[in-house]
Amino acid sequence: MEVTTEFWSGKRVFITGHTGFKGGWLSMWLEQQGAKLFGYSLPPPTTPSLFEEASIEALFVEHHFGDVRDAGPLTRALHSASPDIVLHLAAQPLVRHSYAAPVETFAVNVMGTVNLLEAARNVGSVRALVNVTTDKCYFNREWDWGYREDEALGGHDPYSASKACSEIVTAAYRNSFGETGKPWIGSGRAGNVIGGGDWALDRLLPDIFRAIDAGETVTVRHPHATRPWQHVLEPLSGYLSLAEQLHTHGSAFADAWNFGPADTDARPVQWILEKIAEGRPEFVWQVDLADTVHEANYLKLDSSRARRRLNWSPRWGLAEALKHTCAWHDAWRAGEDMRRFSIEQIVAYENADR
Repeated sequence: MEVTTEFWSGKRVFITGHTGFKGGWLSMWLEQQGAKLFGYSLPPPTTPSLFEEASIEALFVEHHFGDVRDAGPLTRALHSASPDIVLHLAAQPLVRHSYAAPVETFAVNVMGTVNLLEAARNVGSVRALVNVTTDKCYFNREWDWGYREDEALGGHDPYSASKACSEIVTAAYRNSFGETGKPWIGSGRAGNVIGGGDWALDRLLPDIFRAIDAGETVTVRHPHATRPWQHVLEPLSGYLSLAEQLHTHGSAFADAWNFGPADTDARPVQWILEKIAEGRPEFVWQVDLADTVHEANYLKLDSSRARRRLNWSPRWGLAEALKHTCAWHDAWRAGEDMRRFSIEQIVAYENADR
């Protein structure tokens, strides 16, 4: 399944979380496909941000700074946009922050999803809706194999539990109100995404780049923890493929879907550190020996359903994803036009072999 201009050109697409890392890349990709974009999100979560560095605001027909916890303005923005497709990315996305702000995390990730789903089912134009969640929505048994979409949901920390709740809410709306296709509802579960333009705290690659830029040693909490690493364009291609199939074929695709990397790209944190150090001898890291909050040690996704039914599969292996992520940061440091540079990477991804 390709991301096709023939389908997306002229489609009215409402994106929540368009000021974030994933949302910015998604916006650039859709604008290149000819979609008419409408956005709803809090202001950019970091300074700098991809939203500002790549001039994302200019891509939108209309966008609003707003909070998905506030149902009234969200509903009015959705009615005003009258979209064909809704892509829900707005979230409190950080595990460690969820320990400091559990109420915020549950309110945004659960009730924000409720507010959006309730608004979307009352806007007659919406044909397809994709709720973006996470691999961490599964009840983690620290298995050696990947989780499938029918595995038990759970979550040790507030973030993971909130995303499991968001999946349950999505399934309830799909089962209760989705039979008519107003709208057809799916959800996408992805792994640990990397890519240019991410400045979030407590994420491995942003922490590494901050340390390199400052000439400091990066502190790593769990060097042996294994994650399903993937470039941000990988899951985005999955979300777009799912949205197209929901819009075109309806109930056959109204379900939960994993979009994870190949098994060989589920690597420990230390592997990433060593790869970065190969090209940057000045890079130094150390292990944080202090007590810290619980984080999963081993996590993989089984994406065979998406491979079989959506004809979706990863294009860039982890080494390639790291190369493009480092190249983006270097280009930003050199003062290049980051919208243009990002679009060049999107085109390179589209042209890559699977």
